[in-house]
Amino acid sequence: MANLSERSAEVAVVGAGIIGIACAYYLVKQHGIGNVTLIDPRDPMSLTSAQSGENYRNWWPHPVMTAYTDHSIDLLEAIARESGERINMTRRGYALVTRRSLPADLIDDLHRGYAASPDQPIRIHEKGSAGAYSPPASAEWDGAPQGVDVLCDPELIQAAFPGWAKDIRTVLHIRRAGSISGQQLGQYMLETIREAGGRLIRGEVAAIEGTAPFALDIRTADGSFVLRAGKVVNAAGPFFADVAAMLGESLPVTCVFQQKIAFEDREQAIPRNMPFTIDLDGQTIAWSEEEREILAGEPEAAKLLQPMPGGIHCRPDGAEDGKWIKLGWAYNERPTDPHEEDPADPQFPDSVIRAASRLHPELKAYIGRLPRGAHHYGGYYAMTAENWPLIGPMRTSGAFMAGALSGFGTMAACSTGSVCAAWVAGGELPSYARPLSLARYDDAALMSELAALSSRGVL
Repeated sequence: MANLSERSAEVAVVGAGIIGIACAYYLVKQHGIGNVTLIDPRDPMSLTSAQSGENYRNWWPHPVMTAYTDHSIDLLEAIARESGERINMTRRGYALVTRRSLPADLIDDLHRGYAASPDQPIRIHEKGSAGAYSPPASAEWDGAPQGVDVLCDPELIQAAFPGWAKDIRTVLHIRRAGSISGQQLGQYMLETIREAGGRLIRGEVAAIEGTAPFALDIRTADGSFVLRAGKVVNAAGPFFADVAAMLGESLPVTCVFQQKIAFEDREQAIPRNMPFTIDLDGQTIAWSEEEREILAGEPEAAKLLQPMPGGIHCRPDGAEDGKWIKLGWAYNERPTDPHEEDPADPQFPDSVIRAASRLHPELKAYIGRLPRGAHHYGGYYAMTAENWPLIGPMRTSGAFMAGALSGFGTMAACSTGSVCAAWVAGGELPSYARPLSLARYDDAALMSELAALSSRGVL
C-alpha cells in the first residue's frame, strides 16, 4: 500500500488505529479526497484498537454525547448494510444494574442524556408491567427496540435474567447498544481508502515542521524521508499529546491504562443471549484472611483490600454459538506514560473474576481456576478530565485532531471520522461538533455544567 517515491499528500493522518482510519475513510467517502496518507510504525489496528471491547451504546449523561454516538451508530448501520453485515453488528443492549431501588440520579441521567432524542423513549417497568418489556431474545440490530427500559420489579428482573444475583433491584436496559467487530470495520475502511488511492506508510513521525503545507520527518525501516502534506490530522491515540507537541501545542489529555480478560466459558456460567452487563455498584472484594495478609504486604495490591468502584462488566464474546466471555473493570484512575512498559497487574484476572461473581454467581467456579488459554490484556484510555473527545482544528492552521476517546473509540469511530473529515474539508458540521472541539474550553457555562455532572460516562 505504501509508495515511498510519492512524498506528498493532500492530507496526512498520523495514526492508523480505528480513529485515524475512520478519518481517512470519510475524507474519501464523503469529500472525495483520495490523496490521503496514513502513517504509523505499527500494523493498522494493532495498538489500542486491538484491545477494544468492541461494544457500542448511545447512553451518555449529556445530550451532546448522546447525539455524537447516535450519529456514529447510524453510520455503523450504513456500513453493516453496505458490507453485507461484514462487521458482525449485534444489538442486545447494555444492562446497567444496581441494588438500589429506583435510583433517582441514574434516572435523571437518562432524561438528561436523551432530552434531545424524542425517538428514544424511557419506559419504566414497575411491578405488574412485565408484559410491556421485551427481553433481548434476538441479536439482530435491525428492528431492535429503541430507548431505555428501566426494570424496577425484582420478579421481572429475575424472570428476564435468572442467572444474576437475587439482590438486583433496578436495571437500566439501554436498547440501542450491542457489539461489532472492530477489526472488520477497520479492514473494510482500509480497503475503501486503498481503492481511492490512499496510502499507508509504516513509519514513525519524528517531527512536523512549518505550517501548512507541513513537512513531516518520517523514519522507516528503509531510512528517512520528508512527506509534504497540505493538512495534518493528529489521530495518534495514546501518543496524541506527542504529535501535538511537535506542533508546539499542549492538549488537556492524560493516559490511563485499563485491563480486561477473555476466556472460554467451559462452565457455561454466562448465557449467550445476555446483554453487555455492567454492575454499577461499588464493592469490597471478599478475600480470605490469608489472601488479605498477602495482599496487604504488597503496596500495589493493597488497594484491592479497600472499597472499590463499580463498573465491572461482562458479556459473551464472539459468535452466538461461541463459548468465550469477556470481563473488564476500569477502576484504575492513575495516569500512565504510554512510552513506559504497560503497567499490567498480574492480580487483575483474579480480582475481576471475584468482583464479577457478585452479580454472576456462576463465575465463582473460575476463582483460582481460570481456564488455560485465558487472555489478559490492556490498553490506554487517552482522556480529557470531562471524558469528552477532542475533534476538530488544532491551534496550528491546517492541523486537525481526533483523539481522547477513552474506551469509546470503536463505537464512536464513524462519527469521529465523519466530523474530523468535515472540519478538514470545510464541510457541513453536525450541531454537536463544536462542543467536542477545543472551543468548549471557552464556553464557561458548558464547562460548569460538565463539572456538575455526577457521571462522566466512564464504563
